[in-house]
Amino acid sequence: MGWFQLDPQSLAHRARNTRILSLSQSIWLGVIGFTVVSVAGFAPWALAGRWFYRNIGEAGLYAVCAVVFIGLNGLLLHKLIIGSGSLSRFYKLFTLAFVAYAAAWIVGWMSLKGHPGSIVGLLAGTAAMGIIMAEAFEARSQLLVIIAALFILNTAGYFIGGWVEAWVAASDGLFGLARSGRIMLAKLLWGVFYGIGFGAGLGIAFYLCQGKARDLLAQDRAPAL
Repeated sequence: MGWFQLDPQSLAHRARNTRILSLSQSIWLGVIGFTVVSVAGFAPWALAGRWFYRNIGEAGLYAVCAVVFIGLNGLLLHKLIIGSGSLSRFYKLFTLAFVAYAAAWIVGWMSLKGHPGSIVGLLAGTAAMGIIMAEAFEARSQLLVIIAALFILNTAGYFIGGWVEAWVAASDGLFGLARSGRIMLAKLLWGVFYGIGFGAGLGIAFYLCQGKARDLLAQDRAPAL
């Protein structure tokens, strides 16, 4: 049996009378939900980064941001898991997966810094998350595709967001904002693009993880000959 009763048989049993998301619906839910979460998760850095750096350090700031990500994700994204009881199961799975992702990302970033550190951290983090998800849903055959979706889309959102953040922060007079206001806006916009990319990756990953459950449901709902 998969972790937290997320194996295909348990999922299919709980989802017999519930709505099943299509791939596009799963992606949209991931994008919209995780973008909201991401902006909230970037807010401690954007709004009070200096205070956090002085009082609890860089690793402490990342830990605070991770707590925000974990706390809000279940409320907005639990429907990515089909069937009843998805809220508690999402929290259990995502907490484990995101802690592993965040820890791997922090190690990669703080070891190398710059773009190399970001890429290594993103690869290590999404690989850890993908492995945990594939194991939980008994979707090991989809592991490489799950990791690829998480890594490619997460990385795209992260670096596009970083470029937008740098451009907005350096644009004097943008929207009539003072420098401090531009910097806050720039950091929050990074959160927007990071959320779009990672959210799309999560939508795809959760959809792939539950392929066997959807097959079982299709068989169960097929008319008898």
